[in-house]
This record gives sequence, structure tokens and C-alpha cells, in this order.
Amino acid sequence: MPAAKPATGGLPVMADVAALAGVSHQTVSRVLNDSPNVRPETRERVLAAIRELDYRPNTAARALVTRRSQTLGVISFDSTLHGPSHMLYGIEQAARRAGYFISIASLRHQDVRSVLEAVDRLRDQAVEGIAVIASQASTVAALGQRVGTVPMVTVGPADPGQLPGAGVDNRAGAEAAVRYLLDLGHRTVHHVAGPGDWLEAVARETGWRAVLTEQGRAVPASLPGDWSARSGYEAGLRLAADPEVTAVFCANDQMALGLLRALHEQGRRVPEDVSVVGFDDIPEAGYLTPPLTTVRQDFGELGRRGFELLLERLRPVGAGRRAQAVEHRLAVVAPELVLRASSGRAAS
Repeated sequence: MPAAKPATGGLPVMADVAALAGVSHQTVSRVLNDSPNVRPETRERVLAAIRELDYRPNTAARALVTRRSQTLGVISFDSTLHGPSHMLYGIEQAARRAGYFISIASLRHQDVRSVLEAVDRLRDQAVEGIAVIASQASTVAALGQRVGTVPMVTVGPADPGQLPGAGVDNRAGAEAAVRYLLDLGHRTVHHVAGPGDWLEAVARETGWRAVLTEQGRAVPASLPGDWSARSGYEAGLRLAADPEVTAVFCANDQMALGLLRALHEQGRRVPEDVSVVGFDDIPEAGYLTPPLTTVRQDFGELGRRGFELLLERLRPVGAGRRAQAVEHRLAVVAPELVLRASSGRAAS
């Protein structure tokens, strides 16, 4: 059934809703702003009129009145990667459920200038707050220059600097992976690391190194990677040439995928000759040959926690929160070791 024609002609306005529902302009405004001071039967009549007219509030005018845009900014980097893309999705879903719009600034580089320009660009759009999917120390440092200008949180790193943030305990995840491999009887564990300027990569390498040192095992030189399957493949060719290598922990699943290919080409069986553990638990991890043992991190939960922290910062001091409690809060999401067929006991 087509929508009723507005009495004023053209697109329906609030006055048309008020006329059809038989209420005042102020009552329609109260319903739109979810005010409790409206009788249920009146609220239903207004909502029915809104549906019949297919009325859409003028968000710009509403923002002028309420001084709230109902829009949040998100700064993201390299959303082609599994982690950042799924954190962004988690933030979007949480924001939608809470009635917020999202404005996204996707940057190619995480240098200070690009980060600051993105913050200022989102502020020009009158966003109420900004969530930053941060992965490099330079990003966190840059955000420190805008503390106090707009409510901000970080999503991803376990060290958000001067801001509150939601992050996975990457070090704990790496430690769990390495301990598991050592418990299988491997004398040491080799490591294909992520980029050295990424906070996640540093934390995972730190965890790998800490467990080997703690247990008095040899600490091999880590092999550099860039998160790509290609870099894992190149590292795998080097590791496959060393018969002493029996266990490898990769800083992400894409590099583990490339490593598996290299080991297969060089005749090294997985897990009979070499056990492999990744990090992230990408959707394809369970379907590789063999299925990949990995450390799962819940990116959707990360996005949700980050969004909740941002909402807390938007709430006025005294309205259910204390300023000090939120400013430097860190919500830590625990990782989970997922056991599959790519890891096994060391050959005697």
C-alpha cells in the first residue's frame, strides 16, 4: 500500500506526522527522541503515522537542535587484512544496534600526518567520537596529540597509550602456542614474525621469545614477514632446508598458509616432520591441508568492546561514570588456542 500523501506536498515533514497522528509537533519530537513522557497509545499513533507517511527525520536539523549527530567516526588501516576488516565490521554492527551512523576514514599509511588529518576530517563532520583501529606505535603516539579534542578509543592494541582501548592479549596467545608445541616434545620453536612496526607482531614475538627463554630452550633468529602468504612461503623455503626445524609458530594465518605450501614442496610433512601453528583463526584455517592449529581472536568482540568504551566516554561525567575510570581503561579480550591437525608430537 503506497504511503499517504503529505498535506504540505513533497517530502513529508514533522508537521505532516503531527497532523496525521492528531498530536502536537512537540509530541512527535518526543517520540523521535524516545522520551519516556509519552503515553503508549500516543506513541503508537505517532509511529503509525511515521510508517504511513514514510517520514524520515532531517538528521542535520536534528543535530542542530540536540547538538548530537548520532554519528561516530572510525579510522581504519589496510582493511584488506582479515583482522582490521573484521574489527571494523564488529564496530559497525554494534553502532547500528545502538542507533548510530558510522563515518569511515580508511588510510593507506599510519604516519602521524595521515592520522591527525583523519581525526580532524572526522571532527569537521561533527562526529561525536572516534574509534581507531590502531596497529602501529606511531598511530597511538599521533592520537596522543588530539587527546581532549574529541572522545577517542583504540581497537586492537593491548597498549592504547593515553586513550582507553579494547585489545587482544597477543603476548598470551603466542605464549600458549609456544608452550603447546614444547609440550609436544619439540626442542625449540621457530618463528615467522610480522612487521616490526606493528604492535601485534611485537607482542607475539615477545611472547614466543619469553617462553623459550623461560624454559631454557634455544631461541632461533626469527624470520621477518609482512603478514602475506608470500612472505610465509619465502620463510618456509628457508626453514624447510634445515632438518633440525620441527616446529614453527607464525604470527598470522596467512603466513602459515604460505609456510605450509613451502614445506609441502620441499617434501617436509606436516605434522609428521614439522608442526605449524598460526594466529588469528581466519575462516579458511580449518580447511587448509592439513587444517591449521591457530590462536583465535574474536574480532567481532573486539569491535563491540571498543564501541562500548566509546559510548562510555560520550556519557557525561556523573551520568553513570567517573572520568578517571574510563580515561585509561583497557578492555582485554582473551585469545583461544584452537587445536587442529597441523601440529603433533615431535618425532623421536
